[in-house]
Amino acid sequence: MGEAIAFVGDDDLRKSYGDGFDLVCRGKETSIIVGNIEYVIGEGQDSTLFVRCKSLDDSMGKWVCPTVLGTKPSSTVGSDHWATVVGSDRILVILNGSLEVDGFWFLEVDTPFVKQQKQILGSDVVAWSKGVQGYAGKPIVISGPSGVGKGTLITKLMKEFPSMFGFSVSHTTRAPREMEINGIHYHFTERSVMERDIKDGKFLEFASVHGNLYGTSIEAVEMVADAGKRCILDIDVQGARAVRASSLDAIFIFVCPKSYEDLEKRLRSRGTETEEQVQKRLRNAKGELELGKSPGFFDHILVNDDLETCYKTLKNLVCLNESADNTYQSASRMKPAFPLVHSVSKVGSKIYLDSPALDIGNASHNSFVLDVGSLIGGAPGRTRGLDLYPVHQN
Repeated sequence: MGEAIAFVGDDDLRKSYGDGFDLVCRGKETSIIVGNIEYVIGEGQDSTLFVRCKSLDDSMGKWVCPTVLGTKPSSTVGSDHWATVVGSDRILVILNGSLEVDGFWFLEVDTPFVKQQKQILGSDVVAWSKGVQGYAGKPIVISGPSGVGKGTLITKLMKEFPSMFGFSVSHTTRAPREMEINGIHYHFTERSVMERDIKDGKFLEFASVHGNLYGTSIEAVEMVADAGKRCILDIDVQGARAVRASSLDAIFIFVCPKSYEDLEKRLRSRGTETEEQVQKRLRNAKGELELGKSPGFFDHILVNDDLETCYKTLKNLVCLNESADNTYQSASRMKPAFPLVHSVSKVGSKIYLDSPALDIGNASHNSFVLDVGSLIGGAPGRTRGLDLYPVHQN
């Protein structure tokens, strides 16, 4: 395969390399080129990585500090890192000295999200995204008018497959009520913080209710996936429309009654609302039913005429069976640990890592392959699809 290419800083950055190898840089401060922009990544005073860049077309060679979005990776003080270009729009950064699962990060420099934020902010922008091994099941967005029974369907799904599904925790700017716990009932936050995060594109949907902001953040959905579960979003039709317009790759399901009259009957039979509240819900339902059945809005429309039949259809839509819960749970655990890296080389979409011997199962390995050929997602969420596996020595 040849010898790995490793450089510190700017030395020989523009040198030509043979043998099919891509440039791999190593150092406490690395410099790497994407297109006509040179980026320097290094450890800042707060132990997170800083970024500065300059255009190679600029005769003055002026360095600028771009607006950095996403959560900055933290490095072990004094440690180095590896960096290599992936595709034409991002840089893979491997943190050395990190034995945790958060050793892989992507600095996005020209992805659709970054381009969008450049237009919004009117300045140079880069964005960090944490790299994650494997994939997560697509989130499921379930919407429908009040009283249609979507809550009952979700409860049945959670009860039958307890290890497979989870809810994202919403954000709100209102004060917590008695017995409410931050991070469990809601993520309670300051209005200025939430408004800034909304502006930075970190929310899938949000709304103002009685003077307070409520919303679903991308991070909240990603945290469910990090726990090895598929995220269920139970939101209204307006919220679903906002999520549909976002970058989230999800399954959108609309639950509707067999008729408007049947929905009215259900609402009244609950006996939990006043007549005024029932009338308000019915007025909202008319608009939601029209919007929910619009072509191309939802992927699937479920008619909840018979609960058991509707539930069976729901399970088929999200590819579930009786053994799905155990299969999903075991698959989510099959992820090798991140090794300490001594040398790195890259050929195409495969990155070769050499490290001290690391025990995986009943064998010890010191050579690994990180395949970045099937990445999905990205800032302001996770970049998923990394495949790390040991190279078996003969």
